Amino acid sequence: MEAGGTRPDELDVELDRVEAAVDDGDTDLGALGFWRLVRRVKRDPDLIERHADRIGRIDRKAFQAGVRIRIPTWAGDLLLTTVLAVGAISFAVAASSAEGSLVTGIALVVAMGAWDVGVHSPTHRLVGRLVGIRFTEYFVRSIAAPPGVKTDYTSYLRASPSARAWMHASGALASKVVPFLVIVLASVFDVDAPAWTIAIVWVVGVGQIFTDAIFSTRRSDWKKVRRELAVARDLRRPAGARATLS
Repeated sequence: MEAGGTRPDELDVELDRVEAAVDDGDTDLGALGFWRLVRRVKRDPDLIERHADRIGRIDRKAFQAGVRIRIPTWAGDLLLTTVLAVGAISFAVAASSAEGSLVTGIALVVAMGAWDVGVHSPTHRLVGRLVGIRFTEYFVRSIAAPPGVKTDYTSYLRASPSARAWMHASGALASKVVPFLVIVLASVFDVDAPAWTIAIVWVVGVGQIFTDAIFSTRRSDWKKVRRELAVARDLRRPAGARATLS
């Protein structure tokens, strides 16, 4: 018996079932029990080695069938680099505009917004590549959602749980730093922005930390950080004492 009581042949049967359902057009991996199987596999290095390629293939099929707005990683990198450049230009405009002017205030807010959007996914990519995680494409799930970057789940599984946690945390931390970095840079470059601008920047900075503490620990990046750290703790236990997740 392996991975919390599931035999390898049983995993093969279950993955056969999930992959057949995905091939038939069902992309709800949660309802198909796919993530339950993945949680079991994560807690056994031998099962990761055996099933990582197949799990990655199933995840990729479901993702590509379920998410329509996708672009290659090189195009996403180029687009987000452009967004970061827009932020830099906006900051330069703020620094060179009349003291306390409306243009100064708007340009500083635009710089913060551009950097906030532009830094998140590339930071995931950078840290992920450093720990051996590859990425397949950028995507947008809806007009209201920020762009995301899709992991290659095979390489994701083969990275250590701690490395996966750092990858998830990196983008979230980078975004949280941006508003406070804008305040520091405004002080360093002596940008005399209107009081309302600095208030907006502070509200965004503190607000992001607050929303992360309330919501992201239940979903999104910080939920994934907690999940992978739990896997790391579990793997440090003796094999017989590891958690059985279903």
